[in-house]
Amino acid sequence: MPDAESPRVAYFSMEIALDAGIPTYSGGLGMLAGDTLRSAADLAVPMVAVTLLYRRGYFHQRLDARGQQTEEPTVWRVEDRLEPLRARASVEIAGRTVHLGVWRYTIQGAGGAALPVYLLDADRPENDPDDRALTAELYGGDARHRLAQEIILGIGGVRMLRALGHEGLGTFHMNEGHAALIAVALLDEMEASGGGEAATASATLKAELLAALRERCVFTTHTPVPAGHDRFPADLVERLLTPAWKARLAMCGQVDGLNMTQLAIAVSRFVNGVALKHGEVSRAMFPGVDVRSITNGVHAATWASPPFQRLFDKWAPGWRLDNAALRNIIGAHGDEVWTAHLEAKQSLVEFLGERGHAGFDRDALTLVWARRATGYKRPQLIFESLERLKSMTRYIGPLQIIFAGKAHPRDEEGKGLIRSIHEVAGQLRGKVPVAYIENYDMAVAQKLVAGADVWVNTPRPPMEASGTSGMKAAMNGVPSLSVLDGWWIEGHIEGATGWAVGEYVADDENPENDRKVAHALYEKLAKVVLPCYFKDREEFIAIMRRTVAFSGSFFNTHRMVEEYLVNAYRLQGGWRPRSEPAKPE
Repeated sequence: MPDAESPRVAYFSMEIALDAGIPTYSGGLGMLAGDTLRSAADLAVPMVAVTLLYRRGYFHQRLDARGQQTEEPTVWRVEDRLEPLRARASVEIAGRTVHLGVWRYTIQGAGGAALPVYLLDADRPENDPDDRALTAELYGGDARHRLAQEIILGIGGVRMLRALGHEGLGTFHMNEGHAALIAVALLDEMEASGGGEAATASATLKAELLAALRERCVFTTHTPVPAGHDRFPADLVERLLTPAWKARLAMCGQVDGLNMTQLAIAVSRFVNGVALKHGEVSRAMFPGVDVRSITNGVHAATWASPPFQRLFDKWAPGWRLDNAALRNIIGAHGDEVWTAHLEAKQSLVEFLGERGHAGFDRDALTLVWARRATGYKRPQLIFESLERLKSMTRYIGPLQIIFAGKAHPRDEEGKGLIRSIHEVAGQLRGKVPVAYIENYDMAVAQKLVAGADVWVNTPRPPMEASGTSGMKAAMNGVPSLSVLDGWWIEGHIEGATGWAVGEYVADDENPENDRKVAHALYEKLAKVVLPCYFKDREEFIAIMRRTVAFSGSFFNTHRMVEEYLVNAYRLQGGWRPRSEPAKPE
């Protein structure tokens, strides 16, 4: 890290969205991780990151004419994107030694600092063929495969950092529970340095070791649903982990199987959710645990489209390092905001044409719903009454809807939702254009968040931990039309940054609740959103300005990283962000 102090924070994540051409992510968790690291690099935070190398990525989504999803491996050339390093480490899994190589991706910050990301690779010739495949796919395989991957990430990740010479790390940040086996590796190190053997230590010594471990770890949970937390049965733990590792887990309270979230909580000095509401939900899930809240954000320079970046350069100089400067967009001229938006929207229309979706109009109100396709996100709500949708188009103005999102390969409900959207698209043909964009990834997301007129989000509360797609849209002045859940509870200012769909109601999956939310969605569209867009364009542009000034200036990863620095990493005393380099005349 040129001109910066040695790394003091190690950030571990099962997935990281580094670049559109590096498919080592599946969705929101990886996007958040990538944005976090980009902001940390911009701010010259002394940090390194660890993840796994997935040579076959997550999966490439194919959709046929009826919306049937099939999955294919993602083909990419690792050598073209990453730098191989000579360091080596190993872990023991099910009695075999698994040798690990490592590749580096360097994030260059806006202020000149460099942040290394290390990707662990088990595809080594000295490994058993089954072990070589352990880092091939993200979230592939069964529970055994998943636990083996988490051994590589947590234990192998710490060992690889030591092999790379990173000895001064004071904080290990677990981005979700996948990395919780960091605890085992750190306890190994304590024992090797004379801290006492976990298996035979006295109760007092065990308490001291655990207290010392807690001083080194922080944990961010992203999942408000109990089923979303990794758990492994005792017989699987017995087969895969060494006796010494199991003794360390027992010291951390894991004696009958392995609950990765509970382990991460037990070994962390700081635990947080990713929105105010999510912190509240997490405290109810884990009684007695002091779960704080650090609301997520997005990396402004990654998600602002080129025309909006030019607008920001004019009205908010220095915004790339000081995202709070985006509040100055409140004073931008309306015609400049609208011109930038139309340029981004035209780019989206052309992109749709290239993907085989002709007939989309730059002048029609464009709604976008782009998320992982799964039941609780309820993409189908907007189709509750097709006649009412067609009526809005006839009497208020043209409307078009764009969807995108992958369903997990084993999520049959999610796949069914994609098929149903394709079916409805056929029923609405000629009245309300509907497109479903296949293979939603970072590059597709950049087009959608910039070219939408309104960002739609319809989750079933309180299952949306945070949600960051609406924050990405806000960076482009795109207001949200969303159910009150996750970040939108904090970001929503009615008529200023977008619109709420109904009131906050914790949903129990009652179909009647879905109908009520759909009715509220139609009411807001027909009586507020469409009339504003078509009949009061000046006010719609004012909403766009306020969306950037209020949401963009706060819901960004620069602000988020600074909260971690002060509250979780404790670096506020010795760390200072860089100033933006002077631009040539």
